[in-house]
Amino acid sequence: MSDLLQKLQWRYATKKMNAAKAVPQDKVERILEAARLAPTSSGLQPFEIIVVTNKEIREQIKPKAWGQGQVTDCSHLLVFAAWDTYTAERINHMFDLTNAERGGTNEGWENYRKMLLGSYPARDAQTNFEHAARQAYIGLGAALIAAAYEEVDATPMEGFDPKAVDEILNLAARGLRSVVIVPLGYREEDKDWLVNLKKVRHPREQFVTEVN
Repeated sequence: MSDLLQKLQWRYATKKMNAAKAVPQDKVERILEAARLAPTSSGLQPFEIIVVTNKEIREQIKPKAWGQGQVTDCSHLLVFAAWDTYTAERINHMFDLTNAERGGTNEGWENYRKMLLGSYPARDAQTNFEHAARQAYIGLGAALIAAAYEEVDATPMEGFDPKAVDEILNLAARGLRSVVIVPLGYREEDKDWLVNLKKVRHPREQFVTEVN
């Protein structure tokens, strides 16, 4: 655990990435797997990750991300995209997958399915999207921790035009909406003003409250 904490101390939101240095695919796969294994509400996993390596596509995204250079200098651009809403089909798919993987079902599990089917699809789409987006952020956290463990730089970004990125990646046709983007790559230390600055966080006594 101390090793992981040291790597979390090492990570920061890299501002200048080395465009000539690619992240090995095995490291990318482990980062993606960490996000895939992240917990989500009711186990529905209501988001996907689009991995953009195509340079032309990233050039299109860059101006929609306020010109942030990491979008094009990175090795891989991860786009976390949440479901635009919950539907009976989507809920049933995940329950059926769980039953198939576990080799059966039970009354309590099927009653839980019915409860979700009776509540989630009836809500308005924006409420459902916002709920799904919060699940995507759980996956984001897992990916950032995994990237730090792999000593891969990762910069989470909300500073972009989601509707524009959705259009570039044709996400609406897939029932998805972009939530956050994460360039993966390696810091260019001599050109990044943030690299040597001390990490600043609230002290524990201001951050943690213990109720005994």
